[in-house]
Amino acid sequence: MFSTRICPRVSVRAAGLVCASRPLAGAVQQQRGMLKFLKQTIGLDDSGNENDPTPENRFHLWDQSPNQDIRERAAVIRARSKCPVTGEDVRYVCPKSGIPTHHSREAYESDATFQEQNKAEKLFMANIYEHDLRSGRDFPEFDLPGAQDKDDTVNFMNWDLFLYTRDFYSMDTEFQMAAVTKMLSYPVTIGSVLHTMSPYALKPNGPLTLEGLKSLAALRYSLFPIDKSRALNDRPIRLFILGARAESQLPPHVWKQLSYLIPTAKWELYFIGPEAYYDRDKHQYVQHSRPVEMKIDDTMTFKFYSDYFHVLHEAHDFFPYDPYLDAFFLFHPGLGAPEAMDQWAKSLPGLLESKCAIFSTGFHKDDLERDWNWLMDKFGSKLDVLLEPSENIFGSTKWELNDLNSTEVYQFNQQMFAFRGKRYHAIPQ
Repeated sequence: MFSTRICPRVSVRAAGLVCASRPLAGAVQQQRGMLKFLKQTIGLDDSGNENDPTPENRFHLWDQSPNQDIRERAAVIRARSKCPVTGEDVRYVCPKSGIPTHHSREAYESDATFQEQNKAEKLFMANIYEHDLRSGRDFPEFDLPGAQDKDDTVNFMNWDLFLYTRDFYSMDTEFQMAAVTKMLSYPVTIGSVLHTMSPYALKPNGPLTLEGLKSLAALRYSLFPIDKSRALNDRPIRLFILGARAESQLPPHVWKQLSYLIPTAKWELYFIGPEAYYDRDKHQYVQHSRPVEMKIDDTMTFKFYSDYFHVLHEAHDFFPYDPYLDAFFLFHPGLGAPEAMDQWAKSLPGLLESKCAIFSTGFHKDDLERDWNWLMDKFGSKLDVLLEPSENIFGSTKWELNDLNSTEVYQFNQQMFAFRGKRYHAIPQ
């Protein structure tokens, strides 16, 4: 990717101080609009091509979509989704979103919750984003930047400032933002909590607790050694990603963005779960009795374990754990979901026993609240809260649709909390 620098940089370790002439929070969106206006004024704005994404040219009824896989999703909705009003099969297509949502027009119009929460508008966004990804247009936003200049500072205050200070392609449309933030949400979420420039402040101004600060201080001691001339650790930083699925299918160069954010560390990413390893040749998830290892380069290695964490923990596959070198990430794990809670009840004791930081995300507030309540009910007395439930600054901006409940829309990694096994237990007198 070509990057033209028009202003000098300053090496300042402070959020927001990147360049004397660069705009700070809130100004980036205005800058985009002003740039477009100036181009039009001096006649430099071209009309683009007919495949440039717009809400109009990306909208299709899902039953009549030009893409077969979306037509198949519409068929799945009709076969398996139920009307939220009548409980019957879904037959009626929402005219605003183009997606089947209710049994009949009468049920659609009487669904007060659907109307009050503007779900049709969100479904419309999910529709056009899915068609954009299949449009065949060029995706310059996927041309990711390489290593960060050592004199540059990354700003983690929001997506706009992060992408700008990392010299990403200019995201001028919501389509570009949706595509790139969904892909980057996993590595950037990790980077935003581990980095010294993290936007998550200590209480009462932020969600970070005192115990959370202790855990992050331990990790940052290893990630950002004072003496960079010598290796601080005898092994890489280990990130355990439990219940991995989409995370393990991200291209390696996407995960490399984590290395560029924290270049002083060597990384081992452990993708753990029955669907952790996807065989692209066989087009299916594959089980292996032994871990599959993939070395990306000298600073990053992937390891795939196609079993549950509690099985591997009981076999001592990962011992010893080290709070200075290890951390766990559970991306929308469904801790309190009926279909998953039994497995998590087996894995949580081992996670807490490690005494390492554990970060968990959710699709939306209801999803996170369900997981949080289940965790507190089952293990509240055995853990310390590190990060109270809060919005994840680097959640995906792309709206997604639940095909089994077509009125439910969500975005990846929207909410987040963190915890750790209790370090000091009360002793009865």
